[in-house]
Amino acid sequence: MTTNRTQLQCYRHRGAVTSTTAAIAALMISMALQIPTAHADDSGALDGLISGLHQDAHEGNFETYFDRYTPDAVFLGTDKTERWTIDEFKRYAEPAFADGHGWTYKVIERHWEGSGDTRWFDEVLLNAKLGHCRGTGVVRRVDGEWKIAHYALTMLVPNVIAAEVGSQTRRTDGVTDTP
Repeated sequence: MTTNRTQLQCYRHRGAVTSTTAAIAALMISMALQIPTAHADDSGALDGLISGLHQDAHEGNFETYFDRYTPDAVFLGTDKTERWTIDEFKRYAEPAFADGHGWTYKVIERHWEGSGDTRWFDEVLLNAKLGHCRGTGVVRRVDGEWKIAHYALTMLVPNVIAAEVGSQTRRTDGVTDTP
């Protein structure tokens, strides 16, 4: 088989393109493996945000506690009347934080869901007065920093006493008829 000069140049050219393409692909894969994608693992920052919130409440750190929320955040407390904007929540919390002790909830477990710049969580907490509670919330990345946009605190009622607690709640609320 004879190869003319044009065919040889064509093979060399194809070989160069293939080699160049392979080199670029290898470089890109190497770079992807060495440089983590932005925000690939935010679990430490997310847990730090919420655990820090509880620590700030325990220590009565009013400013840092509320710096963890977005300006338009909503907080839902355990009472049915407790749906507060962040400014309303600050007014409620200020007296509790004034003596350097807000409130204390021990984290028992926490679970995160979601991806991107919005995540949500649920956690089981333990409080000396209320027993086991559940915190649920939504956090958003705002200007590169995680902030709490929504937090809800509920009391966990064991099923074996739920009817009794329900009766007390209806009585306290003045509810006489049931659906």
